[in-house]
Amino acid sequence: MEELVGLREGSSGKPVTLQELWGPCPRIRRGIRSESFVSPPPPPPLSLPHEVPRDVTDPRFKITLFIFVNLEPEHPYWGLEWLKKWLFHVGEDWYFLMALGVLMALISYAMNFAIGRVVRAHKWLYKEVGDGHLLRYLSWTVYPVALLSFSSGFSQSITPFSGGSGLPELKTMLSGVVLEDYLDIKNFGAKVVGLSCTLATGSTIFLGKVGPFVHLSVMISAYLCRVRTKTIGESENKAKEMEMLSAAAAVGVATVFAAPFSGVLFSIEVMSSHFSVWNYWRGFFAATCGAFMFRLLAVFNSEQETITSIYKTRFRVDVPFDLPEIFFFVALGAICGVLSCVYLFCQRNFLRFIKTNRYTSKLLATSKPSYAALVALILASITYPPGVGRFMASRLSMAEHLRSLFDNNSWALMTRNSSPPWPAEPDPQNLWFEWYHPQFTIFGTLAFFLVMKFWMLILATTIPMPAGYFMPIFIIGAAIGRLLGEALSVAFPEGIVVGGEINPIMPGGYALAGAAAFSGAVTHTISTALLAFELTGQIVHALPVLMAVLMANAISQNCQPSFYDGTIMAKKLPYLPWIRGRKIGSYPVIVDHFMNCTLTTLAKDMPLEEVVKAVTSTDVAQYPLVETRESQILVGIVERTHLVQALQTEPASWAPGQQLFLQDILAGGCPTQPVTLQVSPETSLYQTHNLFELLTLQMLFVTSRGKAVGSVSWVELKKAISTLINPPAPK
Repeated sequence: MEELVGLREGSSGKPVTLQELWGPCPRIRRGIRSESFVSPPPPPPLSLPHEVPRDVTDPRFKITLFIFVNLEPEHPYWGLEWLKKWLFHVGEDWYFLMALGVLMALISYAMNFAIGRVVRAHKWLYKEVGDGHLLRYLSWTVYPVALLSFSSGFSQSITPFSGGSGLPELKTMLSGVVLEDYLDIKNFGAKVVGLSCTLATGSTIFLGKVGPFVHLSVMISAYLCRVRTKTIGESENKAKEMEMLSAAAAVGVATVFAAPFSGVLFSIEVMSSHFSVWNYWRGFFAATCGAFMFRLLAVFNSEQETITSIYKTRFRVDVPFDLPEIFFFVALGAICGVLSCVYLFCQRNFLRFIKTNRYTSKLLATSKPSYAALVALILASITYPPGVGRFMASRLSMAEHLRSLFDNNSWALMTRNSSPPWPAEPDPQNLWFEWYHPQFTIFGTLAFFLVMKFWMLILATTIPMPAGYFMPIFIIGAAIGRLLGEALSVAFPEGIVVGGEINPIMPGGYALAGAAAFSGAVTHTISTALLAFELTGQIVHALPVLMAVLMANAISQNCQPSFYDGTIMAKKLPYLPWIRGRKIGSYPVIVDHFMNCTLTTLAKDMPLEEVVKAVTSTDVAQYPLVETRESQILVGIVERTHLVQALQTEPASWAPGQQLFLQDILAGGCPTQPVTLQVSPETSLYQTHNLFELLTLQMLFVTSRGKAVGSVSWVELKKAISTLINPPAPK
């Protein structure tokens, strides 16, 4: 029987099929089908719907489940294929970021657990060797010397990229520079083992794990990106990979301090000059998963009763500070800003001295473990508790340093009429006893601690091994704030009288502000204020801490580059200097003043002999393609590798005696790229700099009315910025 036909209302009379006519009316269509004698079509083959429903209450979900259960094992949707389609239909980013956060939390907690056992073994050994000074000295010094030697030797033997914190290199990579093998999985193993040995030395070497953990998180992210690409079957997407790497940097900070908010903001401030808001949720989601899992593991291991902050404080909540104290908090920020400039200057120049000195450079080139052992011996000998270490609270771990410095009681007032004894072992309930000495007093030990740790940390940063430098800087800042807070508590023993009410001064609040201000000034970040609140679980000092951080950054950013930028300069990594907004002179400087006018162009009408000559006489990665040699109108870009490969392949249509041109090679399949972005000779230096940073560019071609006249790369841009900041002396 022929298919029923009809006329659509308002049509010109052309008949249409009944299915098309009544397509939008399912009930009427079913009624007509039941009354017609048309035999039903054969049932379609059993297969899953194209779109798998997300809601389990959806009827389509039940149908999908029924089909899946009744499928034969040979069906293409069986097993892994169906699971892949189901999982990645929701959005693979959610699974990817959750897995990243959980993995980094597990690694962080496992590392802390193992390191804690090793540190306790060291303390047990130091206690059990007896009272002989020689044996106690050997047990105190040989332990970190052996660990640091192994850390440096093992990590450097696997890959040279595992040394240091890794943040300067990551900052360079996120700016568009390709560092080969830096995110390789073998670097991950070297970093984990080396960092574990470094942290197992405790406060003797006085180093942390923030920077290396950011590096580890980014390496895990890069590996998961490759797994995701192979699982889905997509081609590599560099933009997508950069988004995931930016989120991974936040996870690294969050799984160290269990601080997701400050972890995201700190990673943005340190790693990026521009940040896309589109990546914001990725960083927060992954950081939250990591921080939650990290603290949940502590609860499961009976270390905590519930999820709390790492360094809990008990500051007074009703009146945490009086209004006149704001001036002292701002003064503390200024002190931290000045001291951070001194530290950054000394650290950067000492690192250059170590690399240029004849003896140290030779030792680093021939035997890095020997250099690490020598530095470890010096630092361990100074921190020996019965010796100089008695005046530096060297028996405390780095976590105990912070807990004691954040104490809200005034040690100077507590020791005014009494002299507590130095216990045989640190008392967990009275850790501040380690900071007291009858002859030195609290002020002497705090000042001596600052002076010694200042240069000892600079020396420790020269050791080629995996280590972080944020935590020691944070503790030094807390000691600066504690010293000022103790001085104010002595100057105002009853507190500052305001409106007839007297509130005692809390030195722990100044220690909190000093830690945030000094670490923020060294790293050029503001998020350290939020980090201080997340670490302690109290936000009562929000305003004074933020004011101290702002004052410290105002001084530091105008005088010295940040710790990570200084390391980039010392290691001679490719980077773009920052043009400050106050440099109005960057606007009159235009591209025409500093562009590279020596440009090798390839025209479509250029004979192949000239093309070969141009390729062999230059070593650039890409060539600008112009329409003709006369017009020089820029029409595209030719990669050197593709062009060389095309020149080595003989065209099929080639005949003896025939002269070939570049356009023949291009027509034969040599790929070209369009010029999506170009600048004019009148473009300002400030605009060009913003383009390079925002789009992570390496080079731009300069055109005038479509004609290629030059190029601008990082080399020309850095030279122009350097000339602008440090103009040459007039002749």
